[in-house]
Amino acid sequence: MIHEAKATAPFTFDDAAELVANIGILPLAPLIPEHPSLKGLTREEDWHTDTELDPWQWRVRFPGESKAAYGKFLKKKAVLVARDWFPYFAAALGSSLSLKERYDRGLSGREALIVLEIIKAKEGIETRQLRSEAEMKAKEKKTAFDNALNELQGSVDIVISGVRPRLNAAGDKNGWNSTSFETAANWMRESGIEPFAGDKEEAIAWLKARIEPVWSPEAAAWIQKLWAKTK
Repeated sequence: MIHEAKATAPFTFDDAAELVANIGILPLAPLIPEHPSLKGLTREEDWHTDTELDPWQWRVRFPGESKAAYGKFLKKKAVLVARDWFPYFAAALGSSLSLKERYDRGLSGREALIVLEIIKAKEGIETRQLRSEAEMKAKEKKTAFDNALNELQGSVDIVISGVRPRLNAAGDKNGWNSTSFETAANWMRESGIEPFAGDKEEAIAWLKARIEPVWSPEAAAWIQKLWAKTK
């Protein structure tokens, strides 16, 4: 079983890709008990350096190279999910109901419904444009907008597809890069990944069979509680 240790040597993207393929789910920061995180496996001095060893850059590279899906899928925290695991992960942790059905039953907010429809129409849309088109640019609507994005990632309806530079009216870079979003279905389609055709229980069984040999008992128990809470 793999546990997190203090990083003393350089940890490369290839190292991370091999690990994600093996354990299936890797949070960016410590989240799952007795389970590694990208933060713990890498050296602090490598972060935000814009070098090949910068893990902050990998969050874009993983989905871009179709090696792993990326998003705030667990407890509103950023997680990488291996491409082979993702269809089962989505079925296990996502809802069996469509967002419209959840909205009609009072299980989802109107803002999430609006945001998802825009993302479906404009796959890969960046945050600032998305917020504008959702008519949530006002300061008092920021929380509702952020909550909608968190909800849609938590239900695995959308993924973070990358970041785009913010440009001013003249087309010059202006400020921090902006996160872009696409539907999970579109990311899988573009990555050549077939969606899982079975039900939630079958997806969980598939994941459990792969988790048990490489996850700690504490980590496995933690995620199984999340599976039990989704509807």
